[in-house]
Amino acid sequence: MSETRNKNELDNNIRQGVVIEALPNTMFRVEINDPEVDTGIRVVIAYLAGKMKFNRIRVLVGDKVDVLIDGYNDEKGRIVRRY
Repeated sequence: MSETRNKNELDNNIRQGVVIEALPNTMFRVEINDPEVDTGIRVVIAYLAGKMKFNRIRVLVGDKVDVLIDGYNDEKGRIVRRY
């Protein structure tokens, strides 16, 4: 049961966004549509997930991605999927 609860909590923190800038060390600036913010758009700094590094999936500026927002800091996240 705890695995199901943890999986649902992670799904709630996943947001779709667009990479707007590539930074050093496989980090990216991602623009996310977020209804919780007044402007509706939030910019976060996201790093590439380990499985994406392992499988050498490349992320470029303009790519649509899924970002798992950090539970402690809303300004950071992890890119878990590229479209």
